[in-house]
Amino acid sequence: MSDKPTAARNAYGHLAPKFAEVTDEVLFGDIWRQPGLSPRDRSVVTVSSLISLYRINELPYHVK
Repeated sequence: MSDKPTAARNAYGHLAPKFAEVTDEVLFGDIWRQPGLSPRDRSVVTVSSLISLYRINELPYHVK
């Protein structure tokens, strides 16, 4: 596990450090980097999905 703070660690690392670690390694490490879509397209799909599901509380983690 890297010492660099990530969105997952900043959001809930103090409450559930193992969950933050798994989120970083599996979701953003393995799944997010799979071939098929460019990172830009993947981000567009993610943001569009969050908006359509009205999950606006999660948007700040995906947009700068």
